[in-house]
Amino acid sequence: MDRESVNQSPVEPNQSPVVGPPPVVVISGAPRPRMVLLAILCALLVMLIARPAKVRAAWQGVSVFLGLESKPEPASAGVLSEHEIEALDKMPPQAQAELLLERSINHYRGSNEQIAARVDGWRGQIKVEGRLYALFMGGLNSDDLRVRAAAIEIDLAGRDVEKTSASVDRLEPIARSGEQSWRANALWDLGLLGSRGIEQERVTQIMLDSIHDPDETIRYWGVEGLAHLGTDATIAPLLDEFHNDPSPRVRERAACSLAQSGMLNAKQRRSVVPKLIDFTDDPSLDAETRTWIFQALRDITGQELPHDSAAWGNWFRSNDGEWHGAVRDSQ
Repeated sequence: MDRESVNQSPVEPNQSPVVGPPPVVVISGAPRPRMVLLAILCALLVMLIARPAKVRAAWQGVSVFLGLESKPEPASAGVLSEHEIEALDKMPPQAQAELLLERSINHYRGSNEQIAARVDGWRGQIKVEGRLYALFMGGLNSDDLRVRAAAIEIDLAGRDVEKTSASVDRLEPIARSGEQSWRANALWDLGLLGSRGIEQERVTQIMLDSIHDPDETIRYWGVEGLAHLGTDATIAPLLDEFHNDPSPRVRERAACSLAQSGMLNAKQRRSVVPKLIDFTDDPSLDAETRTWIFQALRDITGQELPHDSAAWGNWFRSNDGEWHGAVRDSQ
């Protein structure tokens, strides 16, 4: 899937330029790298012959340092430090949000609790732009739904949206009949509110109405809203949009919502696998949509299988449903 396969906000501030690595400085007269490497290898060989056990242990330490594909190795206990907690009250809200969301993304224990305790006070006091926008996007695409929830809380605070029924009252008429860009933003805000448990049934109905709108953009953000609701009631409409919407852009958004983005948990995503496998044999679907089906199956299951209906059907039947997807949840 293209870059839209990740979660995204309808408003994207300007990004800071990417800073590249510093230039390599060559010092005149310094030993050539190949000569230095040869000398090191010779020294290691001599040591290995003389004291094999100790050198082997040292070499294993070097190999761990070089290995990027080894098992995860914790760097610390992963707990929000007392020093950081004490410093938070002295920071402006923007810095608090940036620090805590960064710690949440890195799974520091205590960070989400601090966000929950402080986020209502940040409403209207922070802006999801610059570094916080980058962290927000990282959090929204985390493999941990708790981190996604933290990112959503911060975005609602940054957009000055109060988590109340009154906000739904205000946003519903905009989402239903406002100007296109205002409707898109209202649908986004409503989806986030619904994901936090505010008027979920009502918000769901607004999204279901929007995905039948003649305007492709409105259908797109209706699908996005359904994805953020993350309830069982959203799964069938997302499957229907993926299969039947006339817009490739909307179909792809629905596929991504089922596979990775939004707030569906791993169990919910696994539940759509049989239907997706059925889709792979549907002659009414074009080649691009079939490709998205296979990509969604891979994202949900973690299986590296070819884009072949029979291969996926055989795999599913042989596993009898006893498998686990690649998406983390708390179950």
